Amino acid sequence: MTPAAAGWTGAPIADVLRRHVVAHADARGAFSELWRASWTDPLGGRPFVQANLSRSLPRVLRGLHVHRHQADLWSVLAGVGTVALVDLRPRLAGGSGALPTAVLPVEAGDQVYIPALVGHGFYAHSELQLCYLVTNEYDGTDELGFAWDDPDAAVAWPERQPILSDRDRANPPLADLLGRLRA
Repeated sequence: MTPAAAGWTGAPIADVLRRHVVAHADARGAFSELWRASWTDPLGGRPFVQANLSRSLPRVLRGLHVHRHQADLWSVLAGVGTVALVDLRPRLAGGSGALPTAVLPVEAGDQVYIPALVGHGFYAHSELQLCYLVTNEYDGTDELGFAWDDPDAAVAWPERQPILSDRDRANPPLADLLGRLRA
């Protein structure tokens, strides 16, 4: 099966994919399949080994995070948000110039597949619930990040004074992270 046959469409950044999960509703409520191996097997990556749930209040921004070895599959369960993506792979391969970036609106039912070395984060316009599958079990060694408002990334966030965690507020400049990744 190809990614397109599994319902995936491309995004402005290479290897980042999107799809929308169909909700089957009736008088009792609704049912949705969040993940099938056949949806992600064609992507050629490692299998997903852990599921996480993130709940964010309005105006919360999480990111920008990067993993050297981990891919993520995000499923928006409830709410409306903006996903930001910054592709670090061209710079790590010796390129220069503007980094490929994308800002994607998301809502309940949307999924985004994010490969390793693509910086990612999201902004919650409303209360947002995000379930995400990852290809590495968490141990902290592949949890990296850079400043959410770094001018080199030039992400067009919808908010200039979001609510941030201490970790995200302290993330280093993008240039520092790229130097660390090259070392």
